[in-house]
Amino acid sequence: MLLLILVGVAWMMQIMTMMKFLITYGVDFSSFIYLTSLMIPFIMSIIVPFVTFITIIFVYNKMISENEVTVMMASSMSPWQIAKPAVKFAVVLTVLHFVLNFWIVPASQAMFYSTQWNLRYGLAHLKLQEGTFTKLANGLVVYVDNVSGNDLNQLMISDMREKKNQMTIFAERGKLVSTVHGLSIVTSNGSLQMFGKNGFTSGTFDSLDMDLNLVENDADMSFRVRRIPTMTLLNEVFSQENDRQHKLTLVELCTRLINPFMNLILALVCTLILLKTSLLRRKASFAPAMAVLSMAVIMSLYMSTSNMVTSVTDVVLVFCGVFVVLLGLFGLLLKK
Repeated sequence: MLLLILVGVAWMMQIMTMMKFLITYGVDFSSFIYLTSLMIPFIMSIIVPFVTFITIIFVYNKMISENEVTVMMASSMSPWQIAKPAVKFAVVLTVLHFVLNFWIVPASQAMFYSTQWNLRYGLAHLKLQEGTFTKLANGLVVYVDNVSGNDLNQLMISDMREKKNQMTIFAERGKLVSTVHGLSIVTSNGSLQMFGKNGFTSGTFDSLDMDLNLVENDADMSFRVRRIPTMTLLNEVFSQENDRQHKLTLVELCTRLINPFMNLILALVCTLILLKTSLLRRKASFAPAMAVLSMAVIMSLYMSTSNMVTSVTDVVLVFCGVFVVLLGLFGLLLKK
């Protein structure tokens, strides 16, 4: 229930942040909802460890406040026996987290970026109205007299985006074409007027391919590590040439392999603090606050460490460190 509530809240926040995308590109509402829903698996992969921690601290703190833990310990139950349901719960969520990180998140992120690109720069988002000057970008205006699907009749294209290379195209016919680089309009039987650094030029043409060049200039546009399948990511770790992309690949690999173990670590830390402090004669009202503080410190250390990895050796060292912490927490919990 907590997972559904938190994911729902995060999804609504995602919708609000992407509302500009809905307005700017004229995307229909159903496509917009589908696009934002593709972010849900990624949101879940971030939230799951915190859900594990919040659930366990809520249940066990309630048991302690109602003296149920005191009764169980008085009946010779060890802290490990009392904590075992929380550990089993964390194991289930750890497995779920691995499934999300290894398969579901990369697949959904690949669909997200593909859908987003099509809605931004593909034929899906471009809706030219007949007899209307349509502004496609700052300085780029298209007028069409008649629209029939992707076929255009009697059109004008005014491109004033570059002051040193301004042009106006008049054509009898045109056709919208989607390419890997974005949208183009293939015009025929028209005239071209261009004003640039060489002065004014005009002429006629039988056919002219006009690249609308609507894709934003972003060097990392084609490299999104979250959408790369896990096996491909493992292969790219050893073959990446670009230093920045190699670091991004290592950080993503570290996240997929190690982040699920945070469920177990947070579960053990929470139960360890709550159960050990419950043995004190005075009611340990500071225990929940101590557990929350420990959670914040652990997650901060993990995120800062994982973001600093620069080689495969660093990833292995982080993994070994997490494994040692897990063994230490298990040992403390088993200790009477």
